Amino acid sequence: MILYTCGQRDKHAGLGHPCGRAAKALDEAGYEYEIRELPGYRLVPWTWGDRRNRREEVKALTGQTNLPVLALDEGETVVGTGDIIEWAKAHPVYQAEVGGG
Repeated sequence: MILYTCGQRDKHAGLGHPCGRAAKALDEAGYEYEIRELPGYRLVPWTWGDRRNRREEVKALTGQTNLPVLALDEGETVVGTGDIIEWAKAHPVYQAEVGGG
């Protein structure tokens, strides 16, 4: 499982930053996951080139370059903070272990 984020996952999570909120939901649901920080910030114009040119992996997975994106081990993706939070709440680790065993 990979969570694609901008560089603000920890720095601004308490302020409600979308990437931080998605990571927090996964943490609370008991997941261990890889973080891949990608460059470029929507509100910082001088990083738009990096955002456009260095998010190819996310664009190939989802057709867009916005973050956060959760790539599940099964090959599915969950795009956007709200959808990642909903997914994490609906699929906590304990429930997955009980259902899979």
